[in-house]
Amino acid sequence: MYKRFFAIIAALAMLMFGVTTSALAATTITPAAAPTGTHLQSGTIGCSVNTATQVVSCTTFELAGVGNTNATATLITTYTATVQCRNRGGQIVEVKSQVKAAEATTGDIAPKNGRLRVPALSSSTVPTAAQFEAQATCPNGNWTKELLGGTITLSSFTYTLHFAGFTGDYITITGP
Repeated sequence: MYKRFFAIIAALAMLMFGVTTSALAATTITPAAAPTGTHLQSGTIGCSVNTATQVVSCTTFELAGVGNTNATATLITTYTATVQCRNRGGQIVEVKSQVKAAEATTGDIAPKNGRLRVPALSSSTVPTAAQFEAQATCPNGNWTKELLGGTITLSSFTYTLHFAGFTGDYITITGP
């Protein structure tokens, strides 16, 4: 009886507070794309997805050994949905629609005493039905676009940290 009670409480907590997952994100660190000696000083490098809201959040961390080299962190998210096109006779055609949400960026981050504090980044809000419908193409202008309920999905995200003057990104995290 107690096991069932605790399972119900856990399920309610997940619904109320959302669930985050980072298990499917892949992180690549490329030492050649940063000053020699760059290393993680504190924090955790990573991104997670809140499965309830589909918002991506990337953590704050600090790198040391970067000298006076500036960097920029960027988070780009892409969402997909299914839009239906309906003609006046009721015929329906499914159309996939993709919206790249506005990218989030830290702008230029300047190090202090050889340390670079990289702030947290989060994706913007999930695109609306109107944004997906605007991206969809129906057979002709007489058809009506309708978003199929429950089909908005985070299809991918890419987080990068790029050092000025270097080729490539030092950190790349892709998901989901």
